[in-house]
Amino acid sequence: MVGSLGRVTDPRRYIVRTYGCQMNEHDSERIAGLLEADGLVPVTSEADADVVVLNTCCIRENADNKLYGNLGHLKTWKGERDGRQIVVSGCLAQKDRDGVRGRAAYVDVVLGTHNVHRAAELVREAKENGPITEILDAAVVDAELVDGAMFPSALPAKRTSSYNAWVTIQIGCDNNCAFCIVPAVRGEEMSRPFADIVAEVESLAAAGVTEVTLLGQNVNSYGRDIQVAARRGGDASAALRPLFADLLKAVGSVGGIRRVRYTSPHPKDMRPETFAAMAATAAVCEQLHYPLQSGSDRVLSLMHRGYTAERFLQRLAEARRVVPDLAVSTDIIVGFPGETDDDFADTLAVAAEAKFDDAFTFIFSPRPGTEAASMTDEFVNPGVAGERFDRLRIVIERSSLAANTARIGRIEEVLVEGPSKRNPDVLSGRTRQHRLVHFAAPEPLRAGAYATVEIATAAPHHLTGRFVEQTAEAQHRVRIPVAVL
Repeated sequence: MVGSLGRVTDPRRYIVRTYGCQMNEHDSERIAGLLEADGLVPVTSEADADVVVLNTCCIRENADNKLYGNLGHLKTWKGERDGRQIVVSGCLAQKDRDGVRGRAAYVDVVLGTHNVHRAAELVREAKENGPITEILDAAVVDAELVDGAMFPSALPAKRTSSYNAWVTIQIGCDNNCAFCIVPAVRGEEMSRPFADIVAEVESLAAAGVTEVTLLGQNVNSYGRDIQVAARRGGDASAALRPLFADLLKAVGSVGGIRRVRYTSPHPKDMRPETFAAMAATAAVCEQLHYPLQSGSDRVLSLMHRGYTAERFLQRLAEARRVVPDLAVSTDIIVGFPGETDDDFADTLAVAAEAKFDDAFTFIFSPRPGTEAASMTDEFVNPGVAGERFDRLRIVIERSSLAANTARIGRIEEVLVEGPSKRNPDVLSGRTRQHRLVHFAAPEPLRAGAYATVEIATAAPHHLTGRFVEQTAEAQHRVRIPVAVL
């Protein structure tokens, strides 16, 4: 960079810290891409940075305390060198709005979920003119944009990995689950144009990406809003059904793409054509994240989930019938307001019958702004909720271990992720079912390569195996890190 007197100056440096879900990780990749397009360079330590971005979440427990605790630390960091800037983005910024700077006046930029595309501009403007809070109430819609709306995937990206990638297919959510803040901070459901998604996947494949994950708050309702709008616009031929199955087949047919995953679907919208598309499209992995949340019909009704436990299990059985060797994970909330011992017993029974391969289990934590947060008279005693959580974990780990043990002796193809976090002499990879496998190889394998491994031992959350052979070399050229917490 060139200074005002023509002297060459060092470029400004940045780091992005990410909290929360895959959507936040994807937004962080876009923020990083925008900052680099504006001339900043990435670093891995806050001590070396001029700009720190905290991309926040308001869904996880204690998200507020985590953010403001980190901001307290960054106040000292900012004071150590002139010109440093703090940026707060994401769901918690969207929810708290002016409250962020109300509690931490030294923050330079506060931006929400609908104006990620403005990140670099706001950093520049704040440097010149002082602190800025810019929170939009809805996604930017512009007929001149390729997407029509400013989807994260339409922006420059610096990805956390160069061999696999998130691909946004929709933003927002039209559901009203009582425990969830997402509709308030992500807005109404809006599907990205079909052709644009396929074009992005083709571009990723050309760059050496071999695995993509289609990302949205309710992916299996993808396209419903597009078709409704077409009908209202006078197109009588527009079928009023989601297009997700068609999208799976189209993305899975892109040359160079070996694996397609998606997250997260909603059980009430799960359709037979989605299972059929999974079975018919070789690249689509035999993996389904299928959020149960509760096994009690009474609690599911209080949650506004739109299905019963019986319907959930029927759809699950159909999925396993149509898609051989399907691995299924889930989300379950323990201690939702009003949950009784009998309600929890129903959850244990459904979890045992479902035989989940994995589960993300949570003790209910109220999120301000949600219906469930106001149900204070029905809150479950924390000690009772904790005891239930431990009992559920035993059931889940039992089915996880049984599913993994059944893989012993099989030859599995894994996508190499790199050295194991616990033992750098051992490699880690993921099977098509997303099972984690640790194995030793006779020679280094690059992250992004594919190899076959004979499974030797099993634990509830991982497998170990013996390297057989490398089946494909990594195709990508560069790996760019973005810190994820």
